Formats: sequence, structure tokens, C-alpha cells
Amino acid sequence: MTKKPARAAATSGRAENVSADKEAGAEARPGKKPKAKAARAKTGNAADRALAAAIASFRVDEPLSPLIDARAYASGAYPYADRPKRKSYEKELHALQIELLKLQEWVKATHERVVIVFEGRDAAGKGGTIQRLTQHLNPRFARVVALDKPSSIESAQWYFQRYVAHMPPRGEIAIFDRSWYNRAVIEPVMGFCTPAESAHFLEQVPAFEKILMDDGIRLFKIWLDVGREMQLKRLHARYRDPLKRWKLSPVDFAAPARWGAISAARDAMFLASQEPAPWTVVLANDKMRTRLGVIRQILAQIPYEGRDDRVVGIPDPAIVLDARDFLGRPSMAASEP
Repeated sequence: MTKKPARAAATSGRAENVSADKEAGAEARPGKKPKAKAARAKTGNAADRALAAAIASFRVDEPLSPLIDARAYASGAYPYADRPKRKSYEKELHALQIELLKLQEWVKATHERVVIVFEGRDAAGKGGTIQRLTQHLNPRFARVVALDKPSSIESAQWYFQRYVAHMPPRGEIAIFDRSWYNRAVIEPVMGFCTPAESAHFLEQVPAFEKILMDDGIRLFKIWLDVGREMQLKRLHARYRDPLKRWKLSPVDFAAPARWGAISAARDAMFLASQEPAPWTVVLANDKMRTRLGVIRQILAQIPYEGRDDRVVGIPDPAIVLDARDFLGRPSMAASEP
């Protein structure tokens, strides 16, 4: 009963109060938005703090935090939210592996030499990508080079000497599962070399690679990068799987705590060694997309006989990036603490 008089009073002189009502509404609506934004920001900050705490307390021998698990796929500003269909992936992979066989036959017939360097964060998927790359190649003419730590004799040699011994002869392909670039990232971050030794390496490596390329070697450098939460999820999965635990090394266990230092060393490496052989960065949160992207990137840059460009296509520009483009991404500052 008390509302009727108020309504009547409000409706009398309606024409005069329309503009006032609009002004009042205009003032009221903006007043709600900051409150909503503040509430969302508070919720977001709380979620970020919870995630940071989960990352800080991560241990491979304890259950994986649901927060890390939920954030893993999209971590590191990964551009996809959906996973590819496995049947589609297997069909594409099969067609690309046929192209790799064509490439190998061309390398043999023309006495070319190809070197592919794989570097990247721990658990980024280097081994699985190399496996799909070489799966159907003739192992007599395509070798995977995965060197252990240097011996006392190798440590006393010129740093590049142990790697020169594994360069391919004419007609062959050599794939390095980690390479001379250990001295740019892993060794300085883990304390296996001095800052001066790492700086000296970065000064020398462009000249070293120019010598290789001037001698006729086609050199490809691939860096696989994963988001922080995805790295933790994969390390946790490796530890839990007795068939994959051998992949874990002391460096793998130490890597999560040195995330920022590895990022800084990686960036310095890119800037110092983008010439004469440029780096290609592949965002590797999704293993299927990673493998297809890497194979396409290599096939697209070699003019081998019989190349089917309908199969090779164009490497996915959302995840296959030039190193400078990778460093220039707006998301980098937010995703690399």
C-alpha cells in the first residue's frame, strides 16, 4: 500500500523528469561497473595467488595440483583451447612422413648434408618429435646424436670439437637431441660453466655455424617451448610412469625452480645467434601440433624433388614462430616471471 503514492508522485511531471531520470541512470550504471571489475580482479588475483602457491610447492612425488592440471594446456599464452582429433593427426603425420622419405632420397641422390638441432625446455617434447621425424627414415642415412656429458678429454678440447665429429657426411642427415647450445642455456644456468665461458660461446657460435653452412651444410635450429604449468604436468607424469622415469635427470628436477633464469638465457641466445642460421620456436603445449609443425617447417625449406606442397602446406603461424617474433609477443612479459 505504501508504494502506490510513491509511484503516483514519480509519474506526475514525468516529462520534466525524463532527462533527470536518464542522468541518474547514467550515473548509477557506471557506478556498478567498477564494483564488478573490482570483484573480478579480486577473484582473479586470488586465483593467481593460489596458482603461484601451487607452482611453488610442486613436487613430482606428490599429487599434482588440480590448478596446475587445469591451467597446463593454455599456459604460456598457448593459442589453442582445443586438442586436434587423433585420426586427423595420424593421417597428416603419415602423409608428412612420406614426404620425409622423399627428402631423404633427395639428400642421398644429391649428396646434400642436413643438420637439425633440437633445443628447448625440459619436457617440451624433443624426444617424441625426433622419434616421429625419424620413424620411417633409413637409419643408415639419418642419425640421432644425443651426447652424454663431456669426458675429461673432451672437456679439455675446443668446445665445438666433440660436435664437429658428428657432422654428417654427404648424403646424410644428423639430428642433434641437444647440441652445442648447452653452453648457452643449460650449462650457465645450472652452474656447469662460467658466465665468461657462456659469453665467449655466444661470440663464437655465429662464426662456427657460418663455417658449417659455407661448407654446404643445411642447418636448422628448433627450440620447443612449453608453458610453465605444462612443464610441471609433464615432469609429474614422467615420474609417475616407470617406463618414462629414465627421462628425468638432475637437470629436469632443477629446471622448474630456474624457470626465469632459463627464460633469460634463452632470450640472450636467440639475440646472439639468430644469424646466419635463424631459430624457429615452436609452442609445444600440444604434442600433436608440435610434431606436425616441426616436420612442416623443415620440409617447407628444402627444395627436394617431388615435394607435394598440398601435403607440406604452411607451418602453423600460430605456433611456429621466428625467434624474434616469439620474443616480441605481447604476452611474453606476462607469462615469463
